[in-house]
Amino acid sequence: MPKSKVRKKAVYTPPQRSQKAAVSPRWLVPTMLFLWLAGLVWIATFYVTASTATDVPLMSDLGNWNLGIGFGSIILGVILSTRWR
Repeated sequence: MPKSKVRKKAVYTPPQRSQKAAVSPRWLVPTMLFLWLAGLVWIATFYVTASTATDVPLMSDLGNWNLGIGFGSIILGVILSTRWR
């Protein structure tokens, strides 16, 4: 049986990196942390005020949408965390 031909491939060379390293904007980390904490506080406040007779004007009007606001804030913080270098 004849021997199969060996394909000759070019050696992989990684792309050149620029000399300047990418740096995160200064506002990124404080905004990311604020969104995480704001979402956590929003959800905690919603649960605490829902179980007591305390009536927070904006939260009682929104009902279960408060969970969407809190988790949305946390998710935006996670999305920003992927941009951190």
